[in-house]
Amino acid sequence: MSLEAYEDEARDQRGENGESTLTVAIALGANALLAVAKSVAAALTGSAAMVAEAAHSWSDTGNEVFLVIAERRGRRPRDAEHPRGYGRETYIWSLVAAFGLFSAGAVVSIWHGATALLRSAEEGGGHFTANYVILAAALVLEGISFFQASRQVHGKASMLGLHPARYVSRTSDPTLRAVFFEDASALIGIVIATIGIGLHQLTGEAAYDACGSILIGILLAVVAVFLMRRNMAYLLGQGLPEQMHREVLRIMLRHPQIERITYLHAEFVGPSRLFVVAAVDLLGDDSEGHLALRFREVERDIERSDLIEDVVLTPAPPDEPALLAEGPTG
Repeated sequence: MSLEAYEDEARDQRGENGESTLTVAIALGANALLAVAKSVAAALTGSAAMVAEAAHSWSDTGNEVFLVIAERRGRRPRDAEHPRGYGRETYIWSLVAAFGLFSAGAVVSIWHGATALLRSAEEGGGHFTANYVILAAALVLEGISFFQASRQVHGKASMLGLHPARYVSRTSDPTLRAVFFEDASALIGIVIATIGIGLHQLTGEAAYDACGSILIGILLAVVAVFLMRRNMAYLLGQGLPEQMHREVLRIMLRHPQIERITYLHAEFVGPSRLFVVAAVDLLGDDSEGHLALRFREVERDIERSDLIEDVVLTPAPPDEPALLAEGPTG
């Protein structure tokens, strides 16, 4: 993983027409269409699994709206009141979206499935074809959305030299992670719903349909909790992987005025945006007043990097060893 790769990802993330926005827009359109279609099918057939699928699509549609807000608000440039920018707002709105997936998707699906199971009602008899048609259409639309998200994940993972699964689980881009996992869970949910409805048709036992609804709810709950935990980690100040930490150290050390660095702390304050604190020695021997001005000039130079949103430099203690970009950074 090179410094250029990290900075390329940061430039792509800051772009006004970034690929993440396209990914969210495709997911929003697909889920809105499916939410209406699944709701109609659920009303016509009474299938518990189809009700769960409808709840899933409605929650995903609402989530995509929150993710669009997250993309727009998180990209605002920093100002005097927010010197580290608005990137963390992306994680707040993504956390709201993940909670929506849990409450509107998982809870409704599990509750409705459990209710149908306790009633042992034979729902949906005679209308199975409508369910299969809607689920087939859902498979196509969700597949298109998942393909777009997967293509973006593979492209960025390849650029950073990471396995796609590792990249999407650890990326600082919460909207891409949300769309990827929501689309993946949607495809799995379609398979579960099809199996549940199919077993109901074959056996005449509506319990299979109800169990399908419960399983879909459990799937959504697992995905929602995972997304909430990842967003909370970034809101609390997610640190950098060791390799990326070294690359940030290289950004600092390549500045012509920095002689050595004895301390470096960096954390994410938004998608591909970092806040950096470092203890450094500058070349030359300046008075205290002039040194403060030089520190601010160096900070401004470093902040020109697409990766670094804000940097704070302090004088390095003379007796502390220097950090090396080629080795552990502590």
